[in-house]
Amino acid sequence: MSTLIVYLTPTPGGPEYSYVLTQDGQSVASQGRASAALLPATDEVVAVVDGRALSWQSVDLPKGSVGLRGSSTARLRSILEGLLEERLLDEPQALHFALAPDARPDAPVCVAVCERAWLKTALQDLESVERAATRIVPEFTPADPAQAAVWQVLGTPERPVLARALAQGVSVLPLDAGSVALAVAAAGLDGPELLAEPAVAALAEAAFKRPAQLQQSAQRWLQAAQSGWDLAQFDLISSSGTRSFKKFALGWQSLRHAPQWRALRWGAVLLVAVQLAGLNLLAWQEKTALQAQRAAITGVLTQTFPNVRVVVDAPVQMERELAALRQSTGATSGGDLEALLGAASAVVPANKTVTALEFSAGELRLKGLQLSEAEAATVATPLKAQGYRARVEADALVIQAGAQP
Repeated sequence: MSTLIVYLTPTPGGPEYSYVLTQDGQSVASQGRASAALLPATDEVVAVVDGRALSWQSVDLPKGSVGLRGSSTARLRSILEGLLEERLLDEPQALHFALAPDARPDAPVCVAVCERAWLKTALQDLESVERAATRIVPEFTPADPAQAAVWQVLGTPERPVLARALAQGVSVLPLDAGSVALAVAAAGLDGPELLAEPAVAALAEAAFKRPAQLQQSAQRWLQAAQSGWDLAQFDLISSSGTRSFKKFALGWQSLRHAPQWRALRWGAVLLVAVQLAGLNLLAWQEKTALQAQRAAITGVLTQTFPNVRVVVDAPVQMERELAALRQSTGATSGGDLEALLGAASAVVPANKTVTALEFSAGELRLKGLQLSEAEAATVATPLKAQGYRARVEADALVIQAGAQP
């Protein structure tokens, strides 16, 4: 899955963006600088905000305010404006705020602050050419106690800067005697690892009097894209439905192709295969049982009536052969008049008188009974147990051979 990392900075430099292209999220496939329309098309776009464009504040949020991030962003922003108003040089309405991903009301919370206008303009520029950012991350993030701290020197020989990650935020200051002294006083001369871009590596080594490890800006942006931060909050998250759709599409693409989901994908395939095998086995068992039942019925027919040589519909042929046998021997069947009269005489109430009867094709109609619903139910139940169907039509009781369906 390919990822395009675009570097956003308010520094004037024309309508072009520095970018990094990665195929695995770990290594740089290519890098360059291009206008928004000429940026490579990829599965994911991550915008990295210039660390010098962000300021960091630490606040204590009121209880219950962190949960407002998804339900009432306007109220949460008003709370942040009230907490930060006296610390900011610009009007809060002109600034964009973003809370740390692990913000809790029972601990100090880091808030990233930047000018809203240029950031929104840059994001809209990317969206206009179908390069909408799925995430917006800061170039530097506050220090994580579980990871080793670093000092990073970047910029140009004319304007070098020192970036230090602190628990309360990120400090980005010009590389001079004051910032070096402040860093050394806080962590010691041999404290954190020292990283520097090639253009300012010599200045970094001279300032801290120890070797610096070279780090290209592309590598730094690649690391920034792995952080859990997302500056797309408040009005930025609501102003771009495209970003939300891209995030959903990215999640689907990651589930389909990302190496970390390979075990889950194989598990899902195995589960489907097992289910299909189980259904096929069950269908085969049901088919085998049905064929066995049909074979048993056919066996009963051919053994009972050896003259039947071709079996097409065993139950129908069995009934036909039984009817022929009864006719040849003079035996009665359940549908004959005698059998129907015998069944009726056993259930018809003694106080009811039959005025007329009709018989045709296994159906006996007894007229003049005038049965109520309760009496009809009392008559129908024992008849059903004997294999007859009974119903009331006007003043007649109709009895037919064959149990209720």
